[in-house]
Amino acid sequence: MYDITPKNGQFEMPALPYSADAINVISAKTFEFHHGKHLKAYVDNLNKLLPGSGLENMPLSEVVKKATGGLFNNAGQVLNHAMYFEQFGTANHDCTGPIADMIARDFGSFEAFQKEFEQKGATLFGSGWVWLSKDADGKLVITQEPNADNPLLHNLQPLLTFDVWEHAYYLDYQNRRADYITALWQVIDWQSVNKRL
Repeated sequence: MYDITPKNGQFEMPALPYSADAINVISAKTFEFHHGKHLKAYVDNLNKLLPGSGLENMPLSEVVKKATGGLFNNAGQVLNHAMYFEQFGTANHDCTGPIADMIARDFGSFEAFQKEFEQKGATLFGSGWVWLSKDADGKLVITQEPNADNPLLHNLQPLLTFDVWEHAYYLDYQNRRADYITALWQVIDWQSVNKRL
């Protein structure tokens, strides 16, 4: 699973693996605010809250599992956003490899999976995330996670996520959350998702 380890008890800002203007369904301006300001604030707040928590040298996934309150909120948002930004790319947009086989097995077809994923993303009340994860038996499941929650809290292995907080899409799509969700399929790097299996 994708994870981040701290250096000297502090987490570094995850870098974008592409230029901010390379992902054509999300504007550079959205990346400037979403990655450059929202995620940076979560990283900065997480690092302020870590000292004295007893979690200073744990990988981020462990911090998410053990933290509470503000520390959990910021740790969860750093992990969720890091996974979100890392899964985009300018190539590998066809769903192939092991993840494609698992989707066909567990949803019947990619189109059936896509429809359920989009529906759960569009209907999540308030702010949060829609996730594709793998359970302990290796079966794929789609979950809605409010606020900073992550499938790790339900003993699931997170594989793919769409951020449905308004700050993720409002500059580009205004209130059209469903259009934003549909557009993201064009920029998913499925090899990145396969590496998380």
